[in-house]
Amino acid sequence: MRKKAQLLAAAVFTFLISCAANSQVVNIWPGIAPGSEGWTRKEMTAENTPLGTVVFNVVTPTLTAYLPEKEKATGTGIIIAPGGAFVALAIDLEGNDVARWLQQKGIAAFVLKYRIMEKKGPGIPSDMNMDEASKYGIADGIQAIKVVRQHAAEWGVAPDRVGFIGFSAGGMVTSGTLLQPDASARPNFAAMIYGGPFGVMPAIPQKLPPMFLTWAQDDPLVLPLLVKFYEALRAAGHKPEVHVFGSGGHGFGMRKQGTSSDHWTDAFYYWLEAQGLTKRV
Repeated sequence: MRKKAQLLAAAVFTFLISCAANSQVVNIWPGIAPGSEGWTRKEMTAENTPLGTVVFNVVTPTLTAYLPEKEKATGTGIIIAPGGAFVALAIDLEGNDVARWLQQKGIAAFVLKYRIMEKKGPGIPSDMNMDEASKYGIADGIQAIKVVRQHAAEWGVAPDRVGFIGFSAGGMVTSGTLLQPDASARPNFAAMIYGGPFGVMPAIPQKLPPMFLTWAQDDPLVLPLLVKFYEALRAAGHKPEVHVFGSGGHGFGMRKQGTSSDHWTDAFYYWLEAQGLTKRV
């Protein structure tokens, strides 16, 4: 009976249809996410912050799907991982707003609300171990790719056109899905927006899917780490698409600041176009 219940739970995800047009929410794990069985924290949401809606204390990771109209659908799907230093998720600025933009372009977008550390005080803990903090989000990212491919037919996505984009800490989640040893479980393309490995530099596989990287030269938080990651990719023989803007700071996301970084979405879309990912399957 237990095995039957587990199979049933794995096969039947609880889809919660949201109020947003053509969007739906799904838990990415059939039960409690592995590794967080003992977590007792309560998820919290803060609205109308300078970053829009921000989520804290995520225990149950989900995907919110923004599906384009069928006549506009390209067959490309992109999972979006917002940033927030693994203690928060800027779910609007680096998630839902990005998803709506992609949706209008005919690209299915999936906002990943991944597990983060418990928020116990103001700011980011000075002693945070990024590799330890990121492992839950990376596991959720890898699982999210599997879920999107499993539901590819009903979501109008080609299983070989599932990409991943992440911002800041979400870029570290993205890099974790990209650099994992299991090549078959990697995304088909990946974009890291002012993000990447923020801990120990992982091994760079010899073969990787197409990559897009962007940041601003006046990023006060992680600029040296971004350059280090780019150099590691180049040393391993890869030639990622890279756009370095003169200004924009850290965490620009979909915010319009009157800086050159306002146009990162144009550069990203042209790159998708060059990869053949904006054409219908």
